[in-house]
Amino acid sequence: MNIKNIEGLSGDQIRSLVTQGGKFVMYKYCISVVVMTFNNPSDFHFIHPGKSRVVPGLGHLFTNFFLGWWGIPWGPVYTIQNIYTILSGGKDYTVEIMSHINQNDPTYGTGTGYNITGQNNNGSTYNVPNNNNETANTYNIPQ
Repeated sequence: MNIKNIEGLSGDQIRSLVTQGGKFVMYKYCISVVVMTFNNPSDFHFIHPGKSRVVPGLGHLFTNFFLGWWGIPWGPVYTIQNIYTILSGGKDYTVEIMSHINQNDPTYGTGTGYNITGQNNNGSTYNVPNNNNETANTYNIPQ
């Protein structure tokens, strides 16, 4: 699955946006043909802080509304569930995706970006350099 709306963002930028209220959400849509119903997940969407979680799911809402009802017996059941989830802002997967990003970001938890002065056991001081010359990993997810 792809993640939409994080193209070009580094792990640090994503973490910052999530702490400000950004969310990773997923929507579902179903398509029915008389005796078969296909209940499919969408790609993940990153919702920036302050943005609506419902708007990115509107295309899936219309798919459910027009193509989901027709399968017996599961078409109406899945359609109602999916419409409710979309109007509620999608299913939140922020914790799971941030865990994956943090595990796969080599700069996460390394302490880069901090200037720390300390003292060795022999009493001399040392300085941990600020590694601003390093380039952060960016995530370019094709759509």
